[in-house]
Amino acid sequence: MKKNILILAAMLIAGQSQAQKFDLQGQRGARGIMPENTIPGMIKALDLGVNTLVMNAVISKDKQVVLSQEPYFNAEISLKPDGKGISLKDQKKYNIYKMNYEEVKKFDVGSKIHNRYPGQQKFKAYKPLLEETIDSVESYVKLNKLAKPNYSIETKLIPKGDGEFQPEPSEFIDLIMEILKRKKLEKRVTIQSFDIRTLQYLHEHYPKIKTGLLIDEKENFENNIEELGFKPTVYSPYSVLVGKSLVDRCHEAGIKIIPWTINSTKEMKYLIGLGVDGLVTDYPNLFKPEMLKED
Repeated sequence: MKKNILILAAMLIAGQSQAQKFDLQGQRGARGIMPENTIPGMIKALDLGVNTLVMNAVISKDKQVVLSQEPYFNAEISLKPDGKGISLKDQKKYNIYKMNYEEVKKFDVGSKIHNRYPGQQKFKAYKPLLEETIDSVESYVKLNKLAKPNYSIETKLIPKGDGEFQPEPSEFIDLIMEILKRKKLEKRVTIQSFDIRTLQYLHEHYPKIKTGLLIDEKENFENNIEELGFKPTVYSPYSVLVGKSLVDRCHEAGIKIIPWTINSTKEMKYLIGLGVDGLVTDYPNLFKPEMLKED
C-alpha cells in the first residue's frame, strides 16, 4: 500500500513538472476570442493560464514601440478615428512609422467584426505601447497573485521596408531593449522574428537575451541555423512543418521547438505527443493540462 502511494505521488510530481516546463503561449494575447495585441487581450490570456504572452512590435514616427502585427493599420481589423473602415488597397497608406503615437492611438482596432475570428469579443480598443502593456500586465498579476508571465516579442519588419515602414534593425532592437532593461525584464523575455537581421544584432549586442527564430516555409533546419549564425533559444516553425524528426533535431541541437499557430485540441494533442516544448495558440481556452499526461 505504501509503495503504491509513493508511486502515485511520483507520478503526480512528474506530471506537475511536465506542466510547469511546457510553454503555453497566447498568440497576440488570445486572438481567437479577444482583439489582437490589446491590453484586454493580454489580460484574458493571463486568466486562461498562459505562460508566455506573444505580442508583435512596430515603431512609430516618434520612436515609440507599439503593439501591432503590421507596421500599418490592417483593413481587416481597423477603423479610422472617424469610425470609417479602411480599404485593403489603402491600408499601407496608414503607415504607423509615419505617424506619431498620439495619432496611432486614435484608431479603433477592437470594434470591427473579424471575419476569421467571429467569436472575438468586440469593443473599442487601441494599439497600446509596449511599455504600457508591460505595466498593465505586471500590475494585474501582482494584484491577482498570478505567476509572472514571460514575454515573446516579435519584431515586425517588412522586407526592404527599412526607412519606409521601420527603422534599421539595430535601432529597432535598441528601442525595445531600452524598455526591457528599464523594466528589468531581461530574464523573462524572448525576442523572436522572421527577420534574422534583428536576431543577429540582438545576439551580438545583447547576448543574454533569449532568441526565437520564426519559420514559415519548408526549409532545412540545419541550413536555417547556419544562415542565422548561432543557435537560437527557440526554433518556432509553422505547425504543418513539424514532425518527429524536426523535434528530435532541435532537441539534439539543444534548441527548444515551439510551433505556431495551433488552434484545435486535436493538433495540440498531436504536437504534444511529438514532444514539442510548447505551442502558440489563438485559443488558449482550448488547452487543458491533462493533454500533457502520457497515455
